[in-house]
Amino acid sequence: MSTTSFPHVPEHLEEALTHRWWAVALRGVCAILFGALALLAPGAVLLSLALFFGGWLLVDGVLGLVAAARGTGRRGLLIAEAVLTIAMGVLAIAFPVGAVLGFVLVTAAWALLTGGLMIAAAWRMRRPGRGWLAAGGVVSVIWGVLLAMAPLLGAVVLTWWAAGYAIAFGAALLVAAFRLRAKA
Repeated sequence: MSTTSFPHVPEHLEEALTHRWWAVALRGVCAILFGALALLAPGAVLLSLALFFGGWLLVDGVLGLVAAARGTGRRGLLIAEAVLTIAMGVLAIAFPVGAVLGFVLVTAAWALLTGGLMIAAAWRMRRPGRGWLAAGGVVSVIWGVLLAMAPLLGAVVLTWWAAGYAIAFGAALLVAAFRLRAKA
């Protein structure tokens, strides 16, 4: 099989993808369905993500306890880290809206801090590009302020961006899958 349709791809990889075009298509369909759900019900997607995140924290914390229990020597810090991770998992599951709001508020704080640092760096510059660096900092600060002022709305907007990405990604995978199927 030739690699003319996918340059720079080893022949065995193209052959494997060609025979499993349906898996690529299924990934595309799942991404599009997720994107559509995120557009139609962003709140449900946010809560689901918070619950999955909480579940992951619980599993991670339990595995951390297992690892610490099997170790020797001073394990207090590892046990404390695992217990804190379990506690955060329980909180994320018990209060998924709080977990989402916490993420948005941390993102707002990050945007404010990094934007302020960019503006300060631009202020000290004497070279071309100073204005653009400052503009980037101002945009970051504005975004941080908007997220902090309306965190629920900010969470919905972040979900819409994820939805747009998922739909575009899924469409690209579907096109690739049907091109692969045509070569099968």
